[in-house]
Amino acid sequence: MIRPTHAFKETPSQTAGPYVHIGLNPNVTGIHGVYETDLGHDMKTGAVSGEEIIVTGTVFDGLGAPVRDVVLEIWQADADGLFNSPVETRGKADPNFTGWGRAAADLQTGQFRFDTVKPGRVPWRDGRLQAPHISVWIVARGINIGLHTRLYFADEAEANAEDPILTRIEHQHRLPTLLAERTGEGEYRFDIRLQGEGETIFFDM
Repeated sequence: MIRPTHAFKETPSQTAGPYVHIGLNPNVTGIHGVYETDLGHDMKTGAVSGEEIIVTGTVFDGLGAPVRDVVLEIWQADADGLFNSPVETRGKADPNFTGWGRAAADLQTGQFRFDTVKPGRVPWRDGRLQAPHISVWIVARGINIGLHTRLYFADEAEANAEDPILTRIEHQHRLPTLLAERTGEGEYRFDIRLQGEGETIFFDM
């Protein structure tokens, strides 16, 4: 007998955790032997081309407190704007750069860090070049669905001014929430605010 589907009600969404770190970053939680290093920790597997950079930051909640149990994943092009992907048809990406990273925030300070390269420009679907950027996915206890945002570079003002995504954002005064600031040689700071004043722009993916 086929039961009518309306007999089953939708179950409420579940937030990530408390096991998100155990599953994604076991070494962070002190569980060793699953992976030598957690997947996504090493984005560079050899000598890479382009500018090597370090991106650090903190995810803040609506009260301005660091979110310490957050996990972030990033996805980006290499220094020449090519993706390390089997569907990349524009050329061969840097074989020593994975283009994908995963990091858990420090469980005490809430600060995250990625050792990566500054990405090149990637063409938009109509051929216009996008500004150098890194796609960011965020998950933590209390977040029902992973949040997507983008990291752009504040020192790429000319490229940012013609980026097809940045230029279509209605609230232009909020663009600084997507900009990583250079804090030193090869070092950038990108803080993410989940709510409240200075809330980061998130994208519906």
